[in-house]
This record gives sequence, structure tokens and C-alpha cells, in this order.
Amino acid sequence: MTKPAALDIPLKASYNVVSQTYKGTDIDIHEVCEAMRKKTPIYEGDFIAQFGVPTNAGLAQGTKPTFAVFNYDDVMTVLRDADTYTSGFILKGFGAAFEGGLFILGLDGEQHRKVRQLLQPAFVPATVNKWRGKMDRVIREDFLQPLVADKKANLMDFGLYFPIRIMYSLMGFPENDPEQYKQFASWSLLMAGANQIDPDKIDEAKRLGMLAAQGLYDAIKEVVVKRREEGAEGEDLIARLLRADNEGQRLTDHEVVTFVRSLLPAAGETTTRTLSCILVMLFTTPGLLERVREDRSLIPRLIDETVRYEPIATFKVRETSREVEMHGVKIPKGSFVQAMVVSANRDEKVFENPHEFNIDRKARPSFGFGFGPHMCIGQFVAKLELNCALNAMLDLYPNMRLDPDYPVPKIEGAQLRGASEVHVIWD
Repeated sequence: MTKPAALDIPLKASYNVVSQTYKGTDIDIHEVCEAMRKKTPIYEGDFIAQFGVPTNAGLAQGTKPTFAVFNYDDVMTVLRDADTYTSGFILKGFGAAFEGGLFILGLDGEQHRKVRQLLQPAFVPATVNKWRGKMDRVIREDFLQPLVADKKANLMDFGLYFPIRIMYSLMGFPENDPEQYKQFASWSLLMAGANQIDPDKIDEAKRLGMLAAQGLYDAIKEVVVKRREEGAEGEDLIARLLRADNEGQRLTDHEVVTFVRSLLPAAGETTTRTLSCILVMLFTTPGLLERVREDRSLIPRLIDETVRYEPIATFKVRETSREVEMHGVKIPKGSFVQAMVVSANRDEKVFENPHEFNIDRKARPSFGFGFGPHMCIGQFVAKLELNCALNAMLDLYPNMRLDPDYPVPKIEGAQLRGASEVHVIWD
């Protein structure tokens, strides 16, 4: 694999670039959204602008009519009706990086349904659960066991590397180059960081993003071409994609490469941030750590409640394919609608005591993994990774607790929320 000299950037540095890009202003997004739910069900204008973070609508956000919705039912309507509230504009923002390729987030209508149907078998629980043993081995042997004797760690050092390491393995990349997955992860984050709104950083961010996209494409293509030549055997993701057949339709090398490339940022970074939020809630909610340590069956509920309480992606943007009306307000065709997931997940009409973190609350859908046709295709992979990681930490680090020598970790960010550090000690 040839590495562009301009992209010899460590993974942690790339991650920090994305964190700073999406941190935004100091405005409390939960507080502002709560006020909007009480004041009005729909906001006319660019609600996101006040937080100073990019959106996947890019620069076009300021040139089209824009609206925001906050209530649970309205957000569900937007995310569920993909024919009316479309995602195709996302591809325009990525341009040449995905031209002619497979970027499922930017597909609409029948094309999206066919591609989703083709890919779905690789991501259903029956398939994902076959990977549990490999996930658990990587997490324990490659990351957590070497730290046992230290009796202290910043768990986000582990959290930054393990999701992309696991996905790198499950995708079917060669495992004899342990540094390569870190480079892949760094490049994927540089692509995410290219969505920059600071005028002093836009040009350089775009330059690095395009270089990273090409470097990642070339490296993945080498693997995909070789795997196809060898017969695409095995249960890894690349092999499954190469063999996938839906009504006689097969994916081309270019489609497999672009899909894998689009998956890497989400596969790594969002799982990292979700883990950070889970750990903050686990260590700061009175009595919760002891309960979960003694009863591991609570871990799925811990994950789900964290995704409701602190969704990583605080909003989703869609574009209207026709004129619609919501709450007496006419939204023209071609308008952007900001679906405030972070607000809907704490809607008082739906969730009792929504600002309380409670893993015992009655289960009902929230929007942390999206909803409807574009719901996160990799959510079962992410949940299994998180489950394995939490179990392993609780097993290997007796009496694990926050390190009193460091500040209590906190969750920050107007978009891509998370905690930067979670320092712990154990016996």
C-alpha cells in the first residue's frame, strides 16, 4: 500500500480534528431544544447555525428554505418517509469521492431499497452474532489484557482504536499489518473532517479529505480485487459483498470499495463516541456500575438508554421532494428539514422523566441509530462491539472506578457528542 506523504497523520490527531470541527458553541443543545418543544413545534430558519457545526447539507444550507422539527412524532415522520424527505443531496457534498460508487446514505427510492436489500444479509443479527468470538478475542487479547498490570488507564485510548480494529478484521483485511488499520482509520476521519465551515480551514480540510479518500480507495481496492481473484471465500464482509446476489444483481469492485470506504468512519468513530457516553453514564449514575457489574444482562438496556439520552448524531437533515405542510407551516419542495433527534429523544410527551437516565424505563424506539429506511445498517455490529467491550472491561479490571486524580468526564459537542477522556483505576 502506497501512503501519500501528506497524510502521515496519527489517528488520534485526526480524531481530535473531527471533535473540534463538530464541538460547536457552548450553547447547551438539550436546553435549547427543550425550550423549542415548549415554544413551537417547527422552527423556520437554520436552527443548526447557532451551534456552529457543519451539516451534511453543506454550504447549500444557507441557500435553500430551511426548517427544524423537535417533537418525537415529527422527527419520526421525517425519518420514516424517505420518499418525501430525501437524502440524495448528501452525495453532492461528497462529489467525486463517491462518484458512481455505493454510498448508501445518499441513495433514495427504489435504488436505495434494492441496495439495502442486497447488503442487509451481511448485517442481520444471525450473521453478526457469528463474529462475537472474534470480537471478544481482539478486545481482550489485543487491547485490555496488556493493561491489566497497570491498574489504571484512559479508556478512550482503548475506545479510539478497538472499533476500527474489529471492523478491519471483520471486513476481511489481512491481519499481518497491525499498523494499517490505524492508517485506514486516520484517513476515514480526515474524510469526515473535510466537512469544515471555518473559512480559514475549508481549503486545507478539503484537500486532505480528498487525498484521504483516494488513498483509502486505492488501499481497499487492492484487497477487494485480490479477494475476488481468490474466489471471495469466507464469512467476512468483503467476501459476503462480493458474493451477494439479489435477483441476479452483483456489486462491482468499485461499488464494494466505495461502500467499505463509507462504512469505515461510522464503524470506528461513532462507536468510539458511543462508548465514551456509555462509560460516563455508567460511572456517574449512582448505583448503576454495581448493578451492571453484578448483572450483565443489563448491558443491552444500558446501551439503548445511552443512545436515547445522549445520541451521537444530534440531528439528521433531509430535503423535501414535494411541498408539505407541518403544523400549519408550508414547506416548499426542495427545502431542508432538520430533524432534531436530540430533542425527540427527550420528548416529554413520549418519555416519562426524559431528562433522567434510567435503564429500567419502558422500552420504545428512539432515534440514536436513525429510523426508517435509512436506519443505521451497522447498528447490530456496533451494539455487539459495545457489549463485548463492556463485559471485557468489567471482567478484567476488578473494582473498576473513576480515577480521582482526573476531572469527572463529561459529554460535549453539538454534533458527534462524546467524552474525550475517561480515566479509571482498578484493583
